[in-house]
Amino acid sequence: MPSDAVLYQAAALCLTYPDDDFFARLPLLREAAPQLRPFTDHAAVTPPQELAAHYGRVFDLRNRPSLYLSWWHDGDTRRRGMALVRFKEVYRRAGLEFSGEELPDFLPAVLEYTARTGDTHLLTDYRVALEQLRTRLTDYGTPYAGVLDAVCATLPAVCTGPRS
Repeated sequence: MPSDAVLYQAAALCLTYPDDDFFARLPLLREAAPQLRPFTDHAAVTPPQELAAHYGRVFDLRNRPSLYLSWWHDGDTRRRGMALVRFKEVYRRAGLEFSGEELPDFLPAVLEYTARTGDTHLLTDYRVALEQLRTRLTDYGTPYAGVLDAVCATLPAVCTGPRS
């Protein structure tokens, strides 16, 4: 697995709710993805219930740092429904069936897809959303911002003007 694939898989795990499985995998995450050390070091010394409460505060939709990529572009509109269908189609074409409690645009699911396939187009298509999320997390002052920093560092820069 190339190093970016390992990073994407580790980042996916870091951005899910910190349950017992997360804490069991934490030593492996620390070793496999040194780019995530600021976050994994923080998680290693934070009591599980405190990290879980922090996750809930940070990713509560009322705070708007949503882990649902199409939300940043489409909000809660009909267009978002079509975007969700497209995410599922991308997974299906890659031979992956999306099943889970989350929507298919959930960033950890997109990161896992990217790790498994090497296809970064969903991340690059939603690059602006990733930057918006990264900025919100940085402004919030959460260690989760470091996870987004590491992921964004692997992607092309955001195009801010017209292409020539």
